[in-house]
Amino acid sequence: MAVAADATASVTPLREKVSRPVVVAAVLVGWLVLFAVLRGRQTLTLAAADLTGLHRWLNDVNDTIGANRDSNPLFLYFFNEIRLAIDHLVTFVQQLISQPVGARPVPQIGWLGVVGITGYVSWAVGNWRVALLAVAGFTFFGLQGLWQESMDTLALTLSAVLVALPIGIPLGVWAGLSDRFHRIMTPFLDFMQTMPTFVYLAPLTLIFLIGGASAVITTVIYAAPPAIRITAHAIRSVPETTVEAADSLGTTRMQQLVKVLLPMSRRTVVMGVNQTIMAALAMVTIAALIDAPGLGKTVVQALQSLDVGTAFNAGLAIVVMAIVLDRVTTAAAARTETARRTDARLLRWRRPLLAAGAIGLGFVIYVSHTYVWAAQFPGNGTVGGHIASAADTTTNWLQNHVSGLTNGLRDVLTNGLLNPFQTLLTDSPWWLVGIVLVALALVLGGRWAAVTAACCVGLLVGTGVWSDSMTTLASTAVATVLVMLLGVVFGVWMGRSALVDRVVRPTLDAAQVMPPFVYLVPFLALFGATRFTAIVAAVVYAAPVAIKIIADGVRNVPETTVEAATSAGCNTWQIITKVQLPMARSALTLATNQGLIYVLSMVVVGGLVGAGALGYDVVAGFSQGELYGKGLAAGLAIVLLGVMFDRITQAAARRTRA
Repeated sequence: MAVAADATASVTPLREKVSRPVVVAAVLVGWLVLFAVLRGRQTLTLAAADLTGLHRWLNDVNDTIGANRDSNPLFLYFFNEIRLAIDHLVTFVQQLISQPVGARPVPQIGWLGVVGITGYVSWAVGNWRVALLAVAGFTFFGLQGLWQESMDTLALTLSAVLVALPIGIPLGVWAGLSDRFHRIMTPFLDFMQTMPTFVYLAPLTLIFLIGGASAVITTVIYAAPPAIRITAHAIRSVPETTVEAADSLGTTRMQQLVKVLLPMSRRTVVMGVNQTIMAALAMVTIAALIDAPGLGKTVVQALQSLDVGTAFNAGLAIVVMAIVLDRVTTAAAARTETARRTDARLLRWRRPLLAAGAIGLGFVIYVSHTYVWAAQFPGNGTVGGHIASAADTTTNWLQNHVSGLTNGLRDVLTNGLLNPFQTLLTDSPWWLVGIVLVALALVLGGRWAAVTAACCVGLLVGTGVWSDSMTTLASTAVATVLVMLLGVVFGVWMGRSALVDRVVRPTLDAAQVMPPFVYLVPFLALFGATRFTAIVAAVVYAAPVAIKIIADGVRNVPETTVEAATSAGCNTWQIITKVQLPMARSALTLATNQGLIYVLSMVVVGGLVGAGALGYDVVAGFSQGELYGKGLAAGLAIVLLGVMFDRITQAAARRTRA
């Protein structure tokens, strides 16, 4: 009996492992059969200009809020006051570095002063190499003819960070100290980081209108979660023995925080500041859709007019700013460790040098405030003109000489993969697609994932944009498949070779620094304004995170296991497919989760370059008042897709680890 029981116990996991792919295949086959019978029925198709009752009701809500904004007590004494305070902060920072002040034709601190401040701060928190990079980067903005646009972007980013950090870091400390608060905050943070950047814009414009203040408020909400999450992680990562030692010395809770926990987690907290700044820059560029000034507006206008040269020039400025801000904050995070390794004699000279530099900086700021030549960037941005011209020339050359290859690639993937899958989703009855999604969620993620999927499907039907949601789902699924193919190929390569990892990883890190907008520009030149452009941009945007996760998963497979497989006569292919990938399946599932979320956020941004579907609905809602309600509903649909993807893949990852 014991032997029989053991045999049954050993067979059961195998049966479960085999049955899951079989059930998935059965669900898909059943879907195809029913699609052939029911195609074109109950598809909930809605024309671009058509509205549902929900959309009209949302339009009425928007009109009612607009009519009562200055009389409703909630707006009069709360929302309007918040907007006014943020607007004062934004105006102050803009007048400081980017916009004229009163009768002054220039801001309070001119270009020379801003470059001087940038170089000095970069040197003070980092080193001379970072300072040189920062000075060169900011000077480049002026040479591009984009000084004011760049400073507007910087002003909005700084304003958002100045608000987000005083909120995020204390909440992060609280979550690090309190298990209960950490459990409360985690679902909210997960939800906020799952939502694509597009989604934040529409509901907040309903409350705060459009403009710089709304852009900053939106950016604060988007950029605060990284600061909260990373600060909490930093506090929780302090060794328990250190805390116990402080307890034994009779320190109070506040003394432990100030003298032990914060100093020991300082580097990680600064990395949280880095992530907050990068998130703020990404959102500020997207917020150009709600009339935020700066480089984002230049890119949006250029993309809408298909002006690749102007978009490339402004996109390059965004990339340079992202690199500078990233390198400065990264150097600040590493500063403590660097100082520990630096010769004491050099450290003694550092303070006098910083003091002397501060005096020089004060003089530079005074000059830039007083003299026009130091306030207005000299020249007329000829470098930017040359860059735009070169980008246009390259675009024309590519379209004339490489269009056969690019169009062929586009047609193969579009006609062979995207169109059939999109047809399957959009021409199937809505209830059939819903049943399939719930069934897949049940098989892959379990009961609660299925419940979440069922709720999301029901709400998607209620939004009135079901067909557009299925179109976005098709693009997201196809792009995610391509991301995972790239992720497995390059992730396995990096995981098996330390040399390849050292060579490739810096490129992946740099790619993750760039805001989503930037990825659209080169592919617009290659493929034109089509949905395929958005899909390729989404693949390139999402691939770095998937590749890094898979590489780390493969590298973490125990060396002894690989050696045992080698000694058993396995070749390289067998080791990869039979040992390393199966043992790294939790990393594969996590990579799928992150790839889906990144792809979704980029696919909807692709509404600016012809991707259509939900992204177009959101953009149309900003530009056409009668479609505002539909745009708001489309934003909700994007959230529902993101939540459904996230819950299913996270549940699948947990089942894989179990």
